[in-house]
Amino acid sequence: MSGHADETFLLGGDLPVRRLGLGTGGLVGAGYWGPRAGRAEARTLLRTAVDRGVTLIDTADNYGPHLAEESVAEALHPYGERLVVSTKGGVVRTGPDQWHAAGRPEELRAMCEASLRRLRLDRIDLYQLHRFDPAVPVAEQLGTLAELRAEGKIRHIGLNTVTADRLREALALVPVASVQNPYNLLDRSSAELLSLCEARGIAFLPYYPLGSGALTREGAAALTAVAAEHGASTGQIALAWLLRHSPVLCPTPGTGSPDHLAENLDAATVRLTTREMALLDALTD
Repeated sequence: MSGHADETFLLGGDLPVRRLGLGTGGLVGAGYWGPRAGRAEARTLLRTAVDRGVTLIDTADNYGPHLAEESVAEALHPYGERLVVSTKGGVVRTGPDQWHAAGRPEELRAMCEASLRRLRLDRIDLYQLHRFDPAVPVAEQLGTLAELRAEGKIRHIGLNTVTADRLREALALVPVASVQNPYNLLDRSSAELLSLCEARGIAFLPYYPLGSGALTREGAAALTAVAAEHGASTGQIALAWLLRHSPVLCPTPGTGSPDHLAENLDAATVRLTTREMALLDALTD
């Protein structure tokens, strides 16, 4: 995968990753429940991504549940030195699109240790709190992750679906290496959070980087015009925009399709001009 000169990011200050990674939600069924396809197909897609130069794999214990983590281990273990595996805990899924937060210290610890076993790791590079549990004090949830970090079970702490104020609160308690919030051409509601991440050197992993298909369905004139100029898909332009929009944005689009994977990764080679960036920036004006 060849692309921008600034295509890498130093996660947590010590882990270099290519900014365009792979999410694993597309490897499981609708609503993140059950299998999407055969395990062999999932293994092939994961290996293809790494062969193409992906060094950041983003997964979660509740994808499946457990199926995505198991597929990552089956496909990629033993992991190469450059490969960074990120997973998430703090959510229990009870059915398709059904979940609840589970942030009690004993729950978070059990989830982390189960992920270590499934991923066949001694230490998880990036462990993200999937949601804050409103029934548990923030300090208790982050304190548990800090304990796991001190024990060597996780290397870096990340947060999923947070506000800028919540990130500031968390930073007063623990080092935070990443956040994961919705962000794409049409949804920039986390702009304040992105600015804070830029100021603190925190990775921002935008989820729904393609707007769950909204970008291609809505077919904004500016987006389709820029895509035509590059002979690219609108999805590739949306990913290229993220990569240029901010140096801390590290998109990890998910897919279960080898063709879609190739299309996504080729977005790293698209170089948008200043004029094109201005046109795309104006889409939410």
